Amino acid sequence: MKGPFRADHVGSLLRPDSLLDVREQWKAEAVSDGELRERENTAIAEAVKKEEAAGLMAVTDGEYRRESFHFDFISKIGGIKTNFTLKGAFAQGEKTKAGGKKDVPLTIDVTDRMTRPADGIEVENFKYLQSQVSSDHVPKITMPSPTMTHFRGGREAISREAYPDLDGFFEDLAQLYQDEIGALGDAGCRYVQFDDTNLAYLCDTKMRQDARDRGEDPDELPRTYAELINACIQDRPEDMAVCVHLCRGNARSLWFAEGDYEPIADKLFNLTNVDGFFLEYDDERSGGFAPLRYVPKGGPKIVLGLVTTKHGEMESRDELKQRIDEASQYVDLDQLCLSPQCGFSSNAIGNIITEQEQFDKLAMIVDLANEVWGSA
Repeated sequence: MKGPFRADHVGSLLRPDSLLDVREQWKAEAVSDGELRERENTAIAEAVKKEEAAGLMAVTDGEYRRESFHFDFISKIGGIKTNFTLKGAFAQGEKTKAGGKKDVPLTIDVTDRMTRPADGIEVENFKYLQSQVSSDHVPKITMPSPTMTHFRGGREAISREAYPDLDGFFEDLAQLYQDEIGALGDAGCRYVQFDDTNLAYLCDTKMRQDARDRGEDPDELPRTYAELINACIQDRPEDMAVCVHLCRGNARSLWFAEGDYEPIADKLFNLTNVDGFFLEYDDERSGGFAPLRYVPKGGPKIVLGLVTTKHGEMESRDELKQRIDEASQYVDLDQLCLSPQCGFSSNAIGNIITEQEQFDKLAMIVDLANEVWGSA
């Protein structure tokens, strides 16, 4: 019952139109906080039923309480300011799709010492999710990787008054995540996923240069980030699974980065003490499987994101099995799993795919996992 599972998923699901509508009413102060949460609860309960019906062992809340997979979480951290808007996110995505300059999208500014809210960030959300999930399934919490507060702006986006040196910044950030994960563990959570675009951005030639321009060494950042992630999870319960999902951008079926995993693979797989990596492999932007040769035998599981969430066309089962076989030339089949390459709705406005297509893909992944490994 410990993740990642043979058939897994990244976590976000298309929001029902009714939930999008009530959130807009909430923004206009026509709906109270309590009413919004009740409507979210109802939608999450329905999503849980559908995930379980698809055969998934890991069940999420679909990220229904968020507008963004990362900014909602990060904006709750004291001492941080962001410039996130859905409109801005999609404007960046459209520019990238059109071949424009690949700016690192949106910003995160650390203006003061970082603090965690007294009641946590995802703890109460987890408790509700857990109350809806059947006992033979595992509730999974997703949260942005701790690296997300650093890469976007680097040293210049972190107050020198609050943090004269970066050691203090990384220590506070790790402590904040330790406290959140500890509280989740106390509440019964045993599956956490960090969503990380930054590591995948370090596979992109242009974004590697952007990092250099900010004074960072893109060859050393994977080591820095592995140490940060390790510090965040070092006190987790022994039976808690923690995985990292690498993403090259996923908003309204758009993307930001490209490039295979070769520049980061060695440090990523050998220095990061997690139970698994969810890797995008749904198109040529992610390159081939050769970087998987760095995965230590008997080490973390590799969840192959072979099924795209960016369109509804169903993948060929034979081609998927062939690609799993190709990956097994570098990593033992027993260390492999299968999932979509990303969530279906990393932001509140989801990808260009229908709800039926979404659940058809998830059910197909479960069915194929049973065929390849004998279980999902």
